[in-house]
Amino acid sequence: MESNYQNEERFNKAKKRVEAIKGFYGNLTSYLVVNIGLLIINLVTSPEHLWFYWPMIGWGIGVVIHGMKVYNYLPFLGKDWEERKMKEFMEKEKEQKDSWK
Repeated sequence: MESNYQNEERFNKAKKRVEAIKGFYGNLTSYLVVNIGLLIINLVTSPEHLWFYWPMIGWGIGVVIHGMKVYNYLPFLGKDWEERKMKEFMEKEKEQKDSWK
């Protein structure tokens, strides 16, 4: 039988994950709305000089990285990496304390 602490911990992890996904979709929605607006402004004001794709590319890179992080496709920045690093640091600290005894 699971303890209340384990249930609460799982709930908090799930809540954080949902908030991260929600944040990503908010970022993606903003990206789409703003870039469609920039495309329209560019085509109306200066169709001979297309500049809308520069902010679209720059922000798009950020959106892709954000999405990769939220969905754990960044092996060097994902949750697994964070957990491994935390365990590594905890082990090093324990070894240092043990060597001082």
